[in-house]
Amino acid sequence: MVIQLIFKILNLIILLLFLITQFDESSAYLSSHVLNNGDDYLTTQQHWFNQTLDHFSPFDHRQFKQRYYEFLDNFRAPDGPIFLKICGEYTCNGIANDYLSVLARKFGAAIVSPEHRYYGKSSPFESHTTENLQYLSSKQALFDLAAFRQYYQESLNRKLNRIDVENPWFVFGVSYPGALSAWFRLKFPHLTCGSLASSAVVLSVYNFTEFDQQIGVSAGPDCKAVLQEVTQLAEERLKTDDNELKSLFGAAELRDDGDFLYFLADAAVTAFQYGNPDKLCSPLVKARKANKDLLTAYASYVNDYYVGSFGSSVKTYNQEHLKNTTVSEDSADRLWWFQVCSEVAYFQVAPENDSIRSSQINTRYHLDLCKNLFGDGVYPEVEATNLYYGGLRIAGSKIVFANGSQDPWRHASKQISSTDMPSYLITCHNCGHGTDLRGCPQSPVSIEGDSKGCSSPNAVNKVRQHITEHIDQWLSECHGASGYWSAM
Repeated sequence: MVIQLIFKILNLIILLLFLITQFDESSAYLSSHVLNNGDDYLTTQQHWFNQTLDHFSPFDHRQFKQRYYEFLDNFRAPDGPIFLKICGEYTCNGIANDYLSVLARKFGAAIVSPEHRYYGKSSPFESHTTENLQYLSSKQALFDLAAFRQYYQESLNRKLNRIDVENPWFVFGVSYPGALSAWFRLKFPHLTCGSLASSAVVLSVYNFTEFDQQIGVSAGPDCKAVLQEVTQLAEERLKTDDNELKSLFGAAELRDDGDFLYFLADAAVTAFQYGNPDKLCSPLVKARKANKDLLTAYASYVNDYYVGSFGSSVKTYNQEHLKNTTVSEDSADRLWWFQVCSEVAYFQVAPENDSIRSSQINTRYHLDLCKNLFGDGVYPEVEATNLYYGGLRIAGSKIVFANGSQDPWRHASKQISSTDMPSYLITCHNCGHGTDLRGCPQSPVSIEGDSKGCSSPNAVNKVRQHITEHIDQWLSECHGASGYWSAM
């Protein structure tokens, strides 16, 4: 009894010291969190650590500063789990307040989130020339995550005055970060108890015709027919008065017709991918029934929603902008195209028959774009990427996949369950990219991933329950045997 009492007292002292340390080091962050409670982010307080530039070279020891975030409000110190949330092909401005915050409360977890190399403020170079981009790949990014995971665990151990202790870790990601989440568990199974791969694009695809085909299915017959007619009208108008047409869409800067047609196609995709199909289809179908000009109707949607409230930029499609090697907040456009052109492709080409997007968006368009942006020699190594990770035949374990029924990207994800890798499809009218974590719509942010905006909240909640059960089980199995950590 005396020994047990002493043990409990020591644990309480350790916990108190840890909390005092965290408050001292993050007092500004804690204050800002209280002031901004209910915002889109749990925290925007940035931290830094030194990351290795080339994990595969025994000679190159250069490093760069990598940004990361941490959120500790729910952390059940000292032995609670640590949720590693992967940031992807964008500037990472903080830890979003999505459904992961609900899971963190449930499991008493800390959330940490490193920014992807090259993106945002984590660029190793002052210029994004093709030569400098040679270290931008999913393989390097995975090693970044492993190095960060070790750094953070060791840092936590020092704060708690302990040696060689491992908290249970679990990895989360949506889209490309969802693929990284699955691949991290595949390549570093000793560093995480499991992973959630939400809308995870684990299959590299050269000609991704299924993407456009899914848009047709998600749109339904009436809306699909209108979108096809819009594409046809746009192609015809480009032959007679391209400047007037592009100006109608606020896209006069897109001198290349292929870039403009890609812009028009992406604008429609976004409505289905991010859970806002009615913003697109309802006014278009109504305009067609009223015999109104469809290009004008579509331009209203593009200008008001896609560029307006959604926040897309026309210059994202301008190859002159994409050739800009200056490091800035806009660098993500060029950086992601490099990953597309060198590793994963996902060329969203028009199918031979019944396409919604223009047939001018073909393989040649993509290859010419890659050559124009990065020069000769940059080519998507799709077969090598799938050989390295396994594609849809990924041979991992304790990875849970989730996809939204309306999301065109789901055809590059694992949609069939296999041993120790369950896969769930969330089916509803506006269930798109990352619905399991983001709720509906998927953009703009639904606080805590609220499912009430989904046409079938029950469908979302049911899959979330399965995901929670998997996390609970895998965390328990990870360290339960040692008595070090147990599920709630």
